[in-house]
Amino acid sequence: MNTRPRIRLAVLRGDGIGPEITDATLDVLRAIDGKLGLGLSFEEYPVGLDALGSHGTTFPEPSFQGAKLADGILLGPVSHNSYPPVTQGGLNPSGDLRRRLDLFANIRPARSRPGLPPRCGSPVDLVIVRENTEGFYADRSMYLGPGELMPTPDLALSLRKVTREGSTRIAQAGFRLAARRRRKLTVVHKANVLRVSDGLFLECTRAVAAAHPEIIYEEVIIDAMAALLVRDASVFDVIVATNMFGDILSDEASEIAGSLGLAASINAGAAHAMAQAQHGSAPALAGRDVANPGSLIGSAAMLLGWLGERRGDERLQKAADCIEQALDRVIKNPERRTRDLGGALGTRAFAEHVAEALGAVQPDDE
Repeated sequence: MNTRPRIRLAVLRGDGIGPEITDATLDVLRAIDGKLGLGLSFEEYPVGLDALGSHGTTFPEPSFQGAKLADGILLGPVSHNSYPPVTQGGLNPSGDLRRRLDLFANIRPARSRPGLPPRCGSPVDLVIVRENTEGFYADRSMYLGPGELMPTPDLALSLRKVTREGSTRIAQAGFRLAARRRRKLTVVHKANVLRVSDGLFLECTRAVAAAHPEIIYEEVIIDAMAALLVRDASVFDVIVATNMFGDILSDEASEIAGSLGLAASINAGAAHAMAQAQHGSAPALAGRDVANPGSLIGSAAMLLGWLGERRGDERLQKAADCIEQALDRVIKNPERRTRDLGGALGTRAFAEHVAEALGAVQPDDE
C-alpha cells in the first residue's frame, strides 16, 4: 500500500494559448504519474481574463491562497498587457506570485535538442539564473506603487532596485547549480555605466565566488554577452544576471538553441516553486490547436525535479528526466514536431506523442 502523501499542484491556465498548452502539459503529467506512481493531484484555480469576468479581478485572492498552499504551481501564459489597471482588478498573476511567494530565482535552461540544429554555431547547453524580484521591473521595485514615475507629461522616470540580499542569494543559487554542472559561472553586468547598482551586484557575486574556488568565475558586460552568445553559446555553462538582463538573454539563448517554443523555466524560492513557459500568451494563436506546448511541458519537468531535490524523492527526479528524454525523442522526428519547429502537428497531438514516448524511456537512459 502506497502511504506517500499526494503531491498537490495548483493549475492556473492563463490566457490566450495558456489553457491549451496547460491541458497538453497535464496530459503528460498524468502519463508520467501513471508510469512512476508519483501521486500527483491537480487543483485548478481561475486567473486571467476569464477570472476578471467572473470574479472582478484577474487574480482572485482564493487563487493565490490555493497556489500558496500547493506543493507546486503550474501557470499558463497570461495576457497581462490586456488587463485593466490594478485599481480595476488587473493584477498580473505571474508578477504577483513571484513577489508574494518570494520566487527570487528564475531558472531558464537553453539546450539544443537531438535532430534540431542550433541556429548559431555549436550545440548549446547552458542555464541562465535570473534574479526575479528586483531590477528595472516596475512591479518589483517598490513596496507600494509602481517603480515608474511621471512627474510631468514630458518626463518619465524608472527606478531600479538592487539589494545586497537579492544579489547574494541569486549568486548563491547560480553557484549551487554550477557545482552540479560543468563548474563554470559567468556573471553579466553593466557596471561600467551602472556603477552603483551593478557595482553592488558585482561586489556580492565576487564575495560568493570567493567561497567557491572550485568554480571557474568570469564577468562579462551585457552588450558583449549578447554578441558572444551568437558567436558561440557552447562555451557558457551557468549565467547569472539581474532581472532585465537575464530576461533578454534567456530569450536569445533559447532561440539560438532551437526555439523559444521549447524554452522551459521555473520560478523558485526557499519554500515555493512555479513552472512557467518563457514565452507569452500569443492570443492570435488561441483556440487553433497550433501552439507548441514544449516550453510548459519542460517547465513542468523542472518543477518535478525541484520537488524531488527538495524532498529527497528520487522518483520525482526520475520523472523529470523521463519527460526530458520523451521530449528529445519526439522532437528528433521531424514528423512529430509542431509548426513552429517545421512540423505539422497540433498542440494536443504533440503532447500525445510525448506521453506515448514516456512508455519507451527509462529513468537511467543516457
